[in-house]
Parts: sequence; C-alpha cells; structure tokens
Amino acid sequence: MLQPLERLRREMSRLLGSFDADLFRSPLRRPGYEMDLFAWPEMAMAEPAVDVTEKDNAYEIMVDLPGVDENSIQIKLSDGGLLIRGEKTEDKEERGKQYYIHERRTGVFQRYFQLPPGVDTDKIEAAFRKGVLTVTLPKTAEAQKAEKQIPVKTGSDT
Repeated sequence: MLQPLERLRREMSRLLGSFDADLFRSPLRRPGYEMDLFAWPEMAMAEPAVDVTEKDNAYEIMVDLPGVDENSIQIKLSDGGLLIRGEKTEDKEERGKQYYIHERRTGVFQRYFQLPPGVDTDKIEAAFRKGVLTVTLPKTAEAQKAEKQIPVKTGSDT
C-alpha cells in the first residue's frame, strides 16, 4: 500500500503529464506516473530522478542512483530505445543491549528512453561516478548539421 504523500505525488505527476501532452514533448521524455515501484514503499525510489540535456554533438542522460552498486546496472539498446535497469539492495543490522534487528530490502528499477533520430548507437558511452550514471548519446555528423538558421523578414522586406 502506498503512503498518502506518495499517492498524491503520483496523481499530480499523472495530471501534469497529461496537461503538457503535446506541447513540450521531448523525444526522451516519459510520463512520471509510469513507475516501476521498489518492492517496499519505504524504498520508494519508484524511478530514479533523471536529467536529459541536448548538446551540439550529443544527448546526455544523467540518472541519480545513490546507494546502487555499479555492478547491478544494466544498459541495453532495445526496440529503438535505451533501457537502463538496476537493483538496489539494503542490508541493515542493529544490535542493542536487549534487541537485535537485521533487515534486508531489495528493489528493481528501470527507465526506458525512446532514442531520437540521429543518435550514433555504436558510440554510446556510460560512466558511473559518486552515485550518478551519465549516458552520452553522440549525434551522427548528419544530425549535428541538421540545424539551419532561418532569417526573419520584416514588413519592409516583402
């Protein structure tokens, strides 16, 4: 059972996701309410926080994965997109004078990003440092040249 604040957050994400349905659609964006929850609500990382940026020569996806072991992260190209999957485990042991607590928790997360046209899939790179996964999706040479400046004419130019 989800806690009340988590339910409220999911509902707000769903509502706001439908509000901007076509206005600000990014090729890498996915609605926030499509979540793969961890096994236990206390670990409700639901889906990791992600920043997606477009640069002149590449797209960059930065995923916050605090406490995740780098060996549990998988990155795959699948069905025209990029799948990031991993597992977070927590093992907590506490001893007191009259008690002993040993808890283990495990949860799986995944995010899928539809790749925009012009990504050079043979040159995709990933790095994991200090709990942040950075995936670089280089653009092909053709995609980097695809932008063209259009001059704006004034009323006297026509």
